[in-house]
Amino acid sequence: MQKGAEEEAQVDPPEEVESGEGAASLGDQEPEGFTFFSDHPLLTFLLKRLGWMALTLWIVFTLSFFLMRSIPGGPFDQEQNLSAEVLAKYKAAFYLDKPLAEQYLLHLRNALTGDLGPSYKMADYTVNEIMAAGIPKSLALGVIALIFALTLGITAGLLSAIKRGGFLDRSLMTVATIGIALPNFVIAGILILLFVIWIPIFPAATWGDYKHLFLPAFCLGAPFAAYVARLTRTGMLDVLSQDYIRTARAKGLSDAQVLVRHALKGGLLPVISFLGPAIAGILTGSLVVEKIFQIPGLGTHFVQAAINRDYTLAMGCVLLYTTLVYVMNLLVDIGYTIIDPRVKLE
Repeated sequence: MQKGAEEEAQVDPPEEVESGEGAASLGDQEPEGFTFFSDHPLLTFLLKRLGWMALTLWIVFTLSFFLMRSIPGGPFDQEQNLSAEVLAKYKAAFYLDKPLAEQYLLHLRNALTGDLGPSYKMADYTVNEIMAAGIPKSLALGVIALIFALTLGITAGLLSAIKRGGFLDRSLMTVATIGIALPNFVIAGILILLFVIWIPIFPAATWGDYKHLFLPAFCLGAPFAAYVARLTRTGMLDVLSQDYIRTARAKGLSDAQVLVRHALKGGLLPVISFLGPAIAGILTGSLVVEKIFQIPGLGTHFVQAAINRDYTLAMGCVLLYTTLVYVMNLLVDIGYTIIDPRVKLE
């Protein structure tokens, strides 16, 4: 009886589904759209980052709009020669006679179409025209400053790593520490005193040929060159202690071959990670440097817009700087995966 009950209690296992085309289980099936995105990780990464960039720009626009208008006063309060009728026309032209919420929606609509409107203080020019005139000058200054930072920083870092513990290492790292501690406007004052007043090699200010770019680009790039030097030294020392470097040396490769072929790529990974903050710092640091050297770039327009309460021009500069910083960080993230295949985009 007990054996018969056990036989009756046995349940036949479910039949297995044969593998083959069209026989995949429901759990293994993926919607067509998800399959497409899983096969294109770079496209998925770009779409996610673009979505976050749109959200970031909206948040920056909203905060900037209300913060600028929360400060007492307005863009036309210092205009003493304007009659009440003319002032009313100005306010109507720039939506200043409307409620704050309606102003926000109108300016947001204009920003979404790419039309930031005319400048409050430079009435003959639109914000787009002013930024288009200033971007090439700021871009030239920023590119040369970044070249200075990378060239000087990587060279100093490599020499310090090769001559670890020696006089050259200590000297270069001391200079790098001083470069990190000194802000760029202090460096600008020292260089103007040395190479403009005492030894008149370079012009003091304004915009012209390549001589006008050397001092401001060096002042802008020097603090970041110091950071790059320390990061390069740290990265190279870490890589030079790895087993595969000792193996390369055991095979008879020269120090230069080991450095260039095997160590340099891995040792520069910290520098690649630092490029995003460095570019952001160069962009924001150019505000001060351009003002000191009277370069008519985007930074000068931004500072002047803040002083003059030029809401539209200040907003345009804020949005442009935000976009540039976000795009540069995106490119750095992609470049990092190219240099180090172990890093995956998420």
